[in-house]
Amino acid sequence: QVQLVESGGGSVETGGSLSLSCAGSGSTFSDYNVGWYRQAQGKEREFVAAVNWNGYGTEYADSVQGRFYIWRSTAKNTVYLQMNSLNAEDTAVYYCAGDLNWGRIVARPKVYMGLEVWGQGTQVTVSS
Repeated sequence: QVQLVESGGGSVETGGSLSLSCAGSGSTFSDYNVGWYRQAQGKEREFVAAVNWNGYGTEYADSVQGRFYIWRSTAKNTVYLQMNSLNAEDTAVYYCAGDLNWGRIVARPKVYMGLEVWGQGTQVTVSS
């Protein structure tokens, strides 16, 4: 059974960077498409970025294009989200999720909440 655990969140100044990790466990993790999503206080969860099961396909929300980068390490069973040039709009709880269906992972504008497996979330706070 696949499980996901996020780490790397914290507080950062405007313009700074953070790297988030989504560590997967289970023998079938490498078969899963993985996405990053965020939910600001009082708002709906939104899509941030995704990487497909083989690591060669990626998609990004317009709001993070050119600032955030997603990649995965097969050897470490981990998906990473490098976040640069952070601003207050990036403040949110960040979640990773996995699903065998790519279309569900990258669904926009409304996140498909029935994705097969979700991590617990990690808080990212950007201050001026």
